[in-house]
Order: sequence, then structure tokens, then C-alpha cells
Amino acid sequence: MNKTELIAHIALQADISKAAAARAVDAMIAGVSQSLKKGEPVALVGFGTFVVSSRAAREGRNPRTGAPVHIRAARIPRFRPGKVLLDALS
Repeated sequence: MNKTELIAHIALQADISKAAAARAVDAMIAGVSQSLKKGEPVALVGFGTFVVSSRAAREGRNPRTGAPVHIRAARIPRFRPGKVLLDALS
């Protein structure tokens, strides 16, 4: 499912217009992004938790030349699924 399909699904389920559903999805994405930028986790009970994780700097290789390349440390978003979601998938 992509963003357009998600918006259509939300509009149908909530009996709202696609424009309103698009605004809701955009607002949720912005809210999650702002919280993660601050380093705060976002917990959606039953669904899961979005957290920020640190990835250490490391040495990689250029696949074309084989030359070593330094990959700098980074903060990356991660998702931990909740129990309800895990149970729904099994």
C-alpha cells in the first residue's frame, strides 16, 4: 500500500473526503517526524513505536572500485511493532 492507497482507505473507512484524509495523513507524518527530530519516541498503543536509533561510523567499500569509503555516524528512525500488530500478522 502506498500513500495514495492509504489516503483512499482512510477516507472510505472514516467516511470523509480524500482531501481531509490526505491532510490527516500529512499531519500524522509531520507530527511523527517532529517528535523523532527532537529524539522523542512516538508510541501508538497496539500498533507500535517509532524511535530514533544511532548508527555508528564504519568503513564501507565502493562496489564499483573496491576502494574503502568512510560512512559517517547517523541517526535513523526505527519501528518496533506492538503486540496487537504482531498478533494480527501471525
